[in-house]
Amino acid sequence: MTAPRNNRGTLVVVVGPSGAGKDSVMGFAACHFAQRPDVLFVRRVITRPSDAGGEVHESVSAVEFDEMKRNSAFAVSWHAHGLSYGIPKDIAGKVTSGMTAIVNGSRAALPAIRAAFGDIAVAVITADAPILAKRLAERGRESEEDVLRRLARQTPDVITGPDVTVIDNSGRLEIAGNRFVALVERYCSEIPHPA
Repeated sequence: MTAPRNNRGTLVVVVGPSGAGKDSVMGFAACHFAQRPDVLFVRRVITRPSDAGGEVHESVSAVEFDEMKRNSAFAVSWHAHGLSYGIPKDIAGKVTSGMTAIVNGSRAALPAIRAAFGDIAVAVITADAPILAKRLAERGRESEEDVLRRLARQTPDVITGPDVTVIDNSGRLEIAGNRFVALVERYCSEIPHPA
């Protein structure tokens, strides 16, 4: 897989089942790229309280989200697990201007994200089923019954294509984190950055 050779950046969409460790892998990469002005970690707008744990996001009410959507504030929005998610509209301009933007996405939203951004890179973060169950239980957001229901409804849909990279996060975070960093590096623009 080779990165496009032009001045346009790339949107890297991170997807995978709940409990796979998407936030952890992205957090590892955020530390690595902290001094890189050409790499942006997108802050999504979500109808979830800001203190709910997981990713840092802009928390809004369902009414506020609907108003933002009506006012075309999002490049893409979707609904999943009883919540609404939005990627701010200005991210499209940042990618067009050469930035590499990384966003926690959704497998179901990939067609809409591709339609909005054109060529993208997809990182599928996975983990073995027993590890998913353990991580979901440790989050403490759901009862054991809810965790089992969530795992049962998570379809093991296979995402393939030239823009898709699968990263197994069943082991140490550094392993998956470094694989993700390497993926992002392949797509980084040629904007000068500190060594």
